[in-house]
Amino acid sequence: MVVGATLIAVLLLLAACTQSTPSKEEGRQEDRREEKNDSAYQVLAEQLRTPWSIDFDGDTIYISEREGNIVQIKDGTLTRQSVHTEKPVAHQGEGGFLGFALAPDFQNSGKAFAYHTYDLGGKVMNRLVLLKQEGNQWTESHVFLERIPGSNVHNGGRIAIGPDEMLYVTTGDSGEGELAQNQESLAGKILRLTLDGKVPADNPTAGSYVYTLGHRNSQGLAWNSEGEFYSSEHGPSGTPGGHDEINEITAGSNYGWPEIIGDEQQEGMKSPIYHSSETAIAPSGIAFDEEDHMYVATLRGQKLYRFQPENASLEAVLEGEGRLRDVKVHDGKTYVITNNTDGRGVPSDQDDRLLVLK
Repeated sequence: MVVGATLIAVLLLLAACTQSTPSKEEGRQEDRREEKNDSAYQVLAEQLRTPWSIDFDGDTIYISEREGNIVQIKDGTLTRQSVHTEKPVAHQGEGGFLGFALAPDFQNSGKAFAYHTYDLGGKVMNRLVLLKQEGNQWTESHVFLERIPGSNVHNGGRIAIGPDEMLYVTTGDSGEGELAQNQESLAGKILRLTLDGKVPADNPTAGSYVYTLGHRNSQGLAWNSEGEFYSSEHGPSGTPGGHDEINEITAGSNYGWPEIIGDEQQEGMKSPIYHSSETAIAPSGIAFDEEDHMYVATLRGQKLYRFQPENASLEAVLEGEGRLRDVKVHDGKTYVITNNTDGRGVPSDQDDRLLVLK
C-alpha cells in the first residue's frame, strides 16, 4: 500500500510539472509577443466580433462589426451599440455589416453612412443607408441604394468620404465577373454619391452613380495629400491565383476585371500600379499618413505593409497578428483591426483586437 501510494504521488507530481512548465519554444513565443507588444503597438480593445471598419469622432473611436453592431471606444471604455435597419443584416459568408463612415457633421447630426448585406427573396443583396445615433443605438433614417448585387463572396463594402466631400463606395462583382463590365449594374464598381445620396452632376456618366468599373472586389479607398485617389482590390484566388492590386483611381476609368489581370493590357482599360503576381495577400483597408506613406492591411498576407508607389514595393511594418481588415491614420497615429474571427483566421482568446502602432 505504501509503495502504491508513493508511485501515485510521483506520477501526479510529474503530470503537474508537465502541465505547468511551458516548452522552450512556447516560452520564446510568449517572450516575442510581450516584446512586440511593448515596442510595436498598444492594444486598445479586445474581443471584437469580426470588426470591419474604423472611424473617429475626435478621440472617440467607432468600429463596425460584421454581425450588425457598432462598437464605441470612449475614454478607454468599450460600448457595443445595436444597429436597427429596415431590412435585417445578413451576416453570412463575407457579407454582413461592412462599411461605416461618420458624416462630416456627425457631432451635430449624429449621422453616419453604412453598407450592409441583406436577403431579398433568397437572393443576397447589399444596401447603402444613412444611420442616426440615438443614445447607445443606431437607427436607419434613410436608404440611399438597394439591390446592389451580393453573394457569399465579393460584396465590396468600403465607404469613404473624399476630399471633394463626396461619398465613395466599393461594390464587389458578387462572384459574377461579367457584371463588373456592365455599366447598367452596380456590381464591381466604385460608386460616387453626394452626401444626401444623389448622383453628382460631374459624375462620368450623367445620371449614373458609377465612378469607375472593372473591379473584382475592392475593399480599400484612400487619398494622399495631393488629392490622388487609390484603391486596393482582391485578385482571382484560383489559377493563376494572386494578382491582388493597388490601383490609382481616375474618374470614368475601366480597371479591366475580368478581361485583364496583372500586367495584361487592353485598349480602354487601366492596369494596376502594383499587383502581387501569383502570391495572394488579399489587401483590405488602406490609409495615408502625413508623409504620404500608404499603409495596406492584408488578410491572407497577415501583415500591415507600407507601400511605395514610386517603385511599387511593399515593406512589412507589422506582422504576426493574423488577418488584418482595416487601417486608419488619425492624429499622427496608425490604427489597425485584426480579423481573425472572420471564419478564415485562427483567433486567440483576445481576438479580435484594435491596435495602435507606437
